[in-house]
Amino acid sequence: MNLFTTNQNKSERIARFVISLFLLPAPFVLESSNYAILLGAVGAILLFNALIGTCMIYKMFGVNTCKL
Repeated sequence: MNLFTTNQNKSERIARFVISLFLLPAPFVLESSNYAILLGAVGAILLFNALIGTCMIYKMFGVNTCKL
C-alpha cells in the first residue's frame, strides 16, 4: 500500500486549495502572533493535501472520497 495514495475527490481538493490561499498569507497580513502562525500552518497543510491528493487523517480512519 502506497503512503501517498489519492483518497480525495477533485472537488474536495479544489476546496482545500482555495481555503489554503486565504490562510497562507495570514502571518504576513495579521500581526505576528501564534494565531497567525497557526493559520499559516493549517493553510500549508491544506495546500499539501490539495496538491498531493492524500489526507493522512482520512487514511487513519479509512475514509476514501476519491471513488465517489
